[in-house]
Amino acid sequence: MAGLKELRTRIEAIKSTQKITSAMKMVAASRLRRVQILVDKNQGYSQNLRHSALRVMTEIENEERAKGIKYMRPLMLRTAQNSKHYKLCVISSDRGLCGAYNSNIAKKATQRIRQLLKQGKKIDVECIGKKAYDTLRRTFANADVRLTLIGEKLKTMSYAEQAKYMVVEILSQFQNKEFDVCEFVFARFNSAISRDFVCEQVCPMDLNTEHLNEKELQLINRSGQAFYEYLPDKLTVLENILPILFDDDLFKIIVNSAASEHGARMTSMDSATRNAKNMISELTLKYNSLRQSAITTELIEIIAGAEAI
Repeated sequence: MAGLKELRTRIEAIKSTQKITSAMKMVAASRLRRVQILVDKNQGYSQNLRHSALRVMTEIENEERAKGIKYMRPLMLRTAQNSKHYKLCVISSDRGLCGAYNSNIAKKATQRIRQLLKQGKKIDVECIGKKAYDTLRRTFANADVRLTLIGEKLKTMSYAEQAKYMVVEILSQFQNKEFDVCEFVFARFNSAISRDFVCEQVCPMDLNTEHLNEKELQLINRSGQAFYEYLPDKLTVLENILPILFDDDLFKIIVNSAASEHGARMTSMDSATRNAKNMISELTLKYNSLRQSAITTELIEIIAGAEAI
């Protein structure tokens, strides 16, 4: 009967765990839906904004080729000849229970840091999220890498406020030449069960038309049969667009990271809930089998005793 008592206790413990994982799954699903709305709404706006910046940039390049001149690019587009100082922003989670999400972020950041160290670069790493920070601190304890945790400042801010705060910080540091290149390591959201872990350069900004085909390039400076005119001049328009585009890029990174985290946690908790259900079924079957054996044994003993009398 001791075995039966242990099984009952274990079944009750697993049922309690199942309730917790099921509740966490529903919370993560609710948060994912809210963030996914932001991701979907931002997609069209972001594409149109980048397309506008590319259009102005293409017109400037065409004018340079036609006149044989070279305009000075806005600060946010100026790339250093030999970039030595890199700033790496790593976005992970403060909490676990989201599968391999945090470990994959840390793995991607580790790969990039080691690559830069081999090239002899100076690296400053800012972590938004304790999980990646703890992993990188252990991995590069003896390396010449400066690690900083900045997530505490952003906890009380909305996603838009986080983006604006980081825009001000990054642009201020870039203007003061505190780094040459800024990159973000984050998870790009595809769906609740799919995400890509990427390292993306955000500053200096990269405006290229490689993803456009020849027809799109020919039509980029017109709307139907009408051509665009610029007032003020193209460079001034470009300088006004770039900060807005930069803010949007960081907002997109932040909401993609949040959606990826909630999707990973929802998937992980769903798997844990199903595993708990399977374990409860197996243990219940085992419990019933032992209980039936115990009852059968007791009946045999009673019958044997009655026959002996």
